[in-house]
Amino acid sequence: MTELGPVAWPPAPIRTERLVLRESEAQDRAAFIELFASPKVRTYLGGPRPRDELEREVPELPGRRPGLFVIDLDGAMIGAITLDRRDAERPGHIRPDAGEAELGYMFLPGAWGCGYAAEACAAALGWFAGAFPGEPVVLCTQTANDRSTHLAAKLGFTEVERFEEWGAEQWFGVWSPVASSGLREIRPDQYGHPAPPVRPHVRPGSPARKPKRLGSLSNASIG
Repeated sequence: MTELGPVAWPPAPIRTERLVLRESEAQDRAAFIELFASPKVRTYLGGPRPRDELEREVPELPGRRPGLFVIDLDGAMIGAITLDRRDAERPGHIRPDAGEAELGYMFLPGAWGCGYAAEACAAALGWFAGAFPGEPVVLCTQTANDRSTHLAAKLGFTEVERFEEWGAEQWFGVWSPVASSGLREIRPDQYGHPAPPVRPHVRPGSPARKPKRLGSLSNASIG
């Protein structure tokens, strides 16, 4: 997993009907820990990580890097979306030099079943279409993860292949900003518009720490 490449980051926060996609803040640390410690969220991601381990390892300002959006509902983090370059050594590619942009996502169980995932992912794809015109995006999730494959179809991902990885069958699909069926071009402004600046919340006296990279959100459990 590598970062997207040359792109202005962070973009202005993106507001959808109910959500804001923004850069991570110090106040999001507890939600990041919950995402990686939750058995429900981690069902298709190799299982939960020990909470005490996460408390030690997750920095005060987690997830602050190009390609990672925090999903904010009414001022609180409910999930995260990533857009990274897919590792060349992994199976599942649509171009010979690999390095495709790959969508990943995780949402807290309390946010499942409300359509937030589709709303947020559509906004992220809209941003990507503006930042990287004409470039497709891939997605990989376990075939058994019905919620995730349903979301992929809803977003317009088309199945390319299935393969075995990590002891399970994986579903691999691709999304294009211009649908092959001749549907209208997907524009960035379809899925959201810049929101007013979000003021960061930093605990007074918190020591500065170098952010650590959190794990990939691919193959995520989703609601």
